[in-house]
Amino acid sequence: MKIFAIALAACVLAGAALAADAPKAPEPVKPVDAASFYAGRWWEIGRTPMKLTDGCVAGYTDYLKDGDKLTQRDACRDKTPTGKEKVIGGPLKILNPGQNTKVHVSYRLFGFVPIAREYWMVDHTADWFLMSTPDMGMVNIFTRSPHPSPDLVAELTAKVKNWGYTGALEFPELPTATK
Repeated sequence: MKIFAIALAACVLAGAALAADAPKAPEPVKPVDAASFYAGRWWEIGRTPMKLTDGCVAGYTDYLKDGDKLTQRDACRDKTPTGKEKVIGGPLKILNPGQNTKVHVSYRLFGFVPIAREYWMVDHTADWFLMSTPDMGMVNIFTRSPHPSPDLVAELTAKVKNWGYTGALEFPELPTATK
């Protein structure tokens, strides 16, 4: 019994040490101007791979305002930039008014399966933003342009890696450029 208790204590301590070493998203330092940031379309340039986004290309997020209510509408195209549109969305609540860098979105998958997410806008300018879940389990790179320069994409990817994010990033095909 004594050996079991020691082994259990060692497992608990090891788990706590691993949790302490797990990367966490950095606290956002620059406030977001909610009126301009949470308005219009942002293009998803890079993301953490996950089952929900398999086959999603040309992704984007629209922030929609109706009175004092905000909605986040995420969409992409199935397999090609001209494929069928896939959409998921839900109400967005700003968790830290004034700073406006932490939000909670209540999605409905298939119209009825609830999925709640908290996102932090860790870094941003008027032209791009880097978003993460607090545990950095999910990271996204967004730009206002659907075709950012390769140098900007490399710079933003390096910022994410400098936070300590060691997971994979994927860069799905973007919408077809128009001339």
